[in-house]
Amino acid sequence: MITAVLGPTNTGKTFLAIETMLSFNSGMIGFPLRLLAREVYDKVIKKCDPSTVALITGEEKIIPSNSKYFLCTVESMPIDKKLEFVGIDEIQMCNDHERGHIFTDRLLNLRGEKQTMFMGSHTIKNIISNLEEDVEFIKKERYSKLSYSGHKKISRIERKSAIIAFSTEEVYAIAELLRRQKGGCAIVMGSLSPKTRNSQVSLYQSGDVDYLVATDAIGMGINMDLNNIYFSNLKKFDGKKLRRLNLSEISQIAGRAGRYMNDGYFGVTGEVQNINPDEIELIENHKFEEIKNIFWRNSQLNFSNSKKLISSLEEKPNKGWLRKINECEDEKVLKYLINNQNELKINEDEKSIKLLWECCQIPDFVKKSYGKHLEIVKKVFNFLSGNIGKIPNSYFKEQLKSLDKLEGNVDSISNRIANVRTWSYVANKSNWVENNDYWIERTKYLEDKLSDRLHEELTKTFIDKRASVLAKGLKQDISFNTKIIDNKVEINDQFIGNLNGLKLELDLKVDALDADIKSLKKASRQTVMPELLKRIKQIIETGLIEIRKDFKIYWNNFSIAKLQKGRDYLYPEIDLIIDDMIETKERSKLTIFLEKWVKEKIETELESLIKLKNIKDNNPEIRALAYNLYENNGVVKRENVSSILKKLSQEDRKILRSSGVKFGRYHVFLYKLFKPSSVSLRILLWKNFYQKFFNLSPPIFGLNFFEDKKNVNKDFMLLCGFEKFDKFYVRIDILERLFILIFNSNSKIIDKQKEIKLTPEMLNLLGCNKENFVKLLKRMNYKTYEKDENIFFKYVPKRKNIKMNKDNIKMSDSPFVKLTQLNIK
Repeated sequence: MITAVLGPTNTGKTFLAIETMLSFNSGMIGFPLRLLAREVYDKVIKKCDPSTVALITGEEKIIPSNSKYFLCTVESMPIDKKLEFVGIDEIQMCNDHERGHIFTDRLLNLRGEKQTMFMGSHTIKNIISNLEEDVEFIKKERYSKLSYSGHKKISRIERKSAIIAFSTEEVYAIAELLRRQKGGCAIVMGSLSPKTRNSQVSLYQSGDVDYLVATDAIGMGINMDLNNIYFSNLKKFDGKKLRRLNLSEISQIAGRAGRYMNDGYFGVTGEVQNINPDEIELIENHKFEEIKNIFWRNSQLNFSNSKKLISSLEEKPNKGWLRKINECEDEKVLKYLINNQNELKINEDEKSIKLLWECCQIPDFVKKSYGKHLEIVKKVFNFLSGNIGKIPNSYFKEQLKSLDKLEGNVDSISNRIANVRTWSYVANKSNWVENNDYWIERTKYLEDKLSDRLHEELTKTFIDKRASVLAKGLKQDISFNTKIIDNKVEINDQFIGNLNGLKLELDLKVDALDADIKSLKKASRQTVMPELLKRIKQIIETGLIEIRKDFKIYWNNFSIAKLQKGRDYLYPEIDLIIDDMIETKERSKLTIFLEKWVKEKIETELESLIKLKNIKDNNPEIRALAYNLYENNGVVKRENVSSILKKLSQEDRKILRSSGVKFGRYHVFLYKLFKPSSVSLRILLWKNFYQKFFNLSPPIFGLNFFEDKKNVNKDFMLLCGFEKFDKFYVRIDILERLFILIFNSNSKIIDKQKEIKLTPEMLNLLGCNKENFVKLLKRMNYKTYEKDENIFFKYVPKRKNIKMNKDNIKMSDSPFVKLTQLNIK
């Protein structure tokens, strides 16, 4: 009895065939794909004793000794077995340009002893009716509705969607786009090993990714939880030419959406034009043009000699609804080898010709180098037709050795798997290889190992785990589990960035798209914001912050704000260095606190400068000197304000001294500003306002005297409180203390000048050696000389016509005259 179970996808045809087969004592089903055969095998061994179930494909054979049920690819079906039930899935494949003749042969010649079942599309009904046998037709209706959803950009495609492409390059390009925009996808292609394919499907089915990119292999019985199918292309290369898919093919693939009772939707994406309304109606209602003829090739071959074999292959069908298939790959290889017998020795006997034909049917899974495939066929044939009659272990080992490598990208690993599949096919041929069982296991092991590696590489290449987790959580409104350890932020165990102070530095890839950044920011807003608010509160409550020489305010070694030029160097502006997600209210709180903190710090450290600025006196000379000191950061050369100083009375000086002003031999300065912390702050504020001297730093604190070996900017050094004497710098306040020490020293008057003895106290005050001290004295117009093993010095004024020394210091008055003006008590 022949039963034809016909209908669109999602009608339970395959399920019916499996249940029917298991109701018999023996049976076999042929499937169009190795993947599908394996999938059904895995289901059947759960329903009955695994020792009674066989799996037979070109590259994989599991055949227990007491097998009763056989799950096979159509090409690998053992046609000589007598079984009660035989089923062929996707029987409309008789119309396939490349493999149609195999399906047609099974349709015409393979029968079960009690029942034969053909499962497929309604379009094959008239062809099956042409069989000269009784056929029962069972019409199956789709469980759910299939509707057209139109065109959508990939960025707007919904979850639980598959995007269909028709080349490896297209699949990878779309997968990369989905990785960047949606977090990633799983990949299903007919060329994948079952292990890789199952691993990829598990990624999708588990919810780790919401999208699938597949070739048309998905259209043949592979069931997944899909709501939508989108076509990125409606054209495919059929082995001969690039052609548009017919409506039946579109429907076959689109029908994978909406499995069982769930409605499904199909549409187009990318540059594909919309399907026209008439075609949409036909697809939605599963009404397609009947198949008028199917591909055929003679299966009753004549192996008497090579000419008769070719002649039998070229035989034409004797029925009008059968159409001879174009020359297939095995036939091309056969003709090439026969026509080039200088490359291969072929005996013209039945055994040799039959063996040659079997070798020509070795599949070319790699499909990149036709010449390489021919070499494999020739090599295998030579071994099999030689004295030993088998492929030696040494040769097989050599072929697999070059493939046993795990490094490389998706393409290189896929290429290795394709090569292994070829050798797996060879190993699975009965009596072709020495130690047949060992090489079957070895190729299976190698394919599985490479498949695992390919799955890892596919996952790494086309799945951004972090983006996937975040996108899924945001769409489904799932609460995130956030950890912040050592300022590293993890959301659901995915590292998203570093929380540096009050700013989240996202861990963005070089090619990050706006969608990636938006997902990261949205997720971080939900999870990191509470920590940021907590930190702001902690900063305000503890005030544990500091200003560093890069003009930034730091908390816990992280910058949270930066000084900017304000209306005055003592009144800088503050720019926050905080995350955009922090709201205006919190920003305002922090800004007010920092402004107050900076103001109080300046008022504390630079109190005398503030007092001087705010001095209230009607005397224009006092205000003039105060202005000069303020504008010059608390230090001015005496000669630059000499005209002002001459007009100051002792009472005026007393007022200025109460504000911290000191009148020195060479300078007028605010002596309280020479503390290390005060120097650092006022220099930093000065740099910030005038935007200069950025690469210069004050001398090391505690240093009173040093020799200039780097040609330091003397104007900057004056700001820092150091006066230059040729190549020496002396701190201004220490210089004044030196003059006082000299003035108060025990000395003799010789030639109307004091003779002063150099004492250790003087050297200790400056922190320099005797040699440099003597040099410094000379720069200050002192004459030095030795007497009684001691060094003495006395002031030698310059002549009146020489008014300036080389350091531009006025030399007309003795320093002792100036010291008497200091009113030292």
